[in-house]
Amino acid sequence: MTKLKIAYSPCPNDTFVFDAWAHGRVPGAPRLDVTFADIDLTNGWAADGEAPYDVLKVSYAVLPWVLDEYALLPCGGALGRGCGPLVLTREPGADLTGKTVAVPSERSTAYLLFRLWAADLVPGGVGEVVVLPFHEIMPAVRDGKVDAGLVIHEARFTYANYGLHALADMGEHWEHTTGLPIPLGAIIAKRSLGEETLRLLAESARTSVRMGWNDPSVSRPYVREHAQEMDPKVADQHIGLYVNEFTADLGETGYAAVRGLLTRAAAEGLVPPLGPDALRFP
Repeated sequence: MTKLKIAYSPCPNDTFVFDAWAHGRVPGAPRLDVTFADIDLTNGWAADGEAPYDVLKVSYAVLPWVLDEYALLPCGGALGRGCGPLVLTREPGADLTGKTVAVPSERSTAYLLFRLWAADLVPGGVGEVVVLPFHEIMPAVRDGKVDAGLVIHEARFTYANYGLHALADMGEHWEHTTGLPIPLGAIIAKRSLGEETLRLLAESARTSVRMGWNDPSVSRPYVREHAQEMDPKVADQHIGLYVNEFTADLGETGYAAVRGLLTRAAAEGLVPPLGPDALRFP
């Protein structure tokens, strides 16, 4: 089999998950041609159908637009508890009614969680939503360019360095109102690869995750190579938070969380409704 083209982020959870597979240590797995790209790019590639990738890491939020062409793999992604996006402000307890909020993407799971939270707890509605690159959001809030910012991943561990306050945890709100884990990032693969290959991809991803757990030290050079300037301790925290039982297998609870998020978002008019078999694998 020729190499499969895959794109995922340089974040520690993705490099940890794919380390063994990307380096040819998963027996029988297809070889990979890896491209690193932030998730807002992969979301756009999947939704627009313009990039030649067989496998992509995307936000769960983009699934309603792509499931005709791509299948959701039941493993390799990111769900969890206590790991939701945060809304940050300069002052604690700020009122966001009519205020400007920076977000990393309008196609992200974080954005859906934010809009569901705002629908429940900001009765007057937020004001303008602006899209900024992830690394610009906390400085923009700190410098008063926006009133609040929606942040994800390692920003949970670093926002205090910018003198900012966590106004609300989108994950806490989601878990409190649903009792379900937070669906963040998904692994999707082209349906045109065929059922046999899709099953092989899922098993390869699952094996790669388990190999990472069996000896985390093996993946550490790959993780650190692509984690940019992230402190190694923060990278380890990042992996511990986002690589968990749902990464190895979505299971009944994971699928309930995904369908719950997208059903609620559809009810708010944020995404198209899912068909009854849209999440079926393969």
